[in-house]
Amino acid sequence: MSRLKAPAFDPKDLPEQSSTGYPEPYKSRVAGRHKRRLGDHAGLKNFGVNLTRLDPGAESSMRHWHTRQDEFIYVLEGEMTLVTNAGRQKLTPGMAAGFPAGKADGHQLVNETDKSVLYLEIGDRTPEDGATYSDVDMAARMVDGKWVFTHEDGSPFK
Repeated sequence: MSRLKAPAFDPKDLPEQSSTGYPEPYKSRVAGRHKRRLGDHAGLKNFGVNLTRLDPGAESSMRHWHTRQDEFIYVLEGEMTLVTNAGRQKLTPGMAAGFPAGKADGHQLVNETDKSVLYLEIGDRTPEDGATYSDVDMAARMVDGKWVFTHEDGSPFK
């Protein structure tokens, strides 16, 4: 008889991943972002769920918006700042924010405190997604399940 994997798990048992496909000078700006890939561990195919920790001073990403992917975040612990076209908004535990696909309103989370922040981020896995970065010379597109980053004009980073 085969042993089935139980669907429930403790996220603390998963390793934190701090890698990014961002090229420098943007890579170092997100070095304090650590994700536990809950959706991947659960075998989810249609959407991803990450338990994300931002160290003090860290940024979640460069300010961006997706062409095809909806994103949603829910704050669990700590305080962080959401930066969008509407300005800056403090987020505290229990607050949430959603970012619809195709809406040209770049978003970014920044931890401007001296304590770590913990939040859930959820996004779908729509093929052929792309991302536009509002404040930096970078663009991204999904190719064969991986993000490819270029300058806005399509030229590669060196």
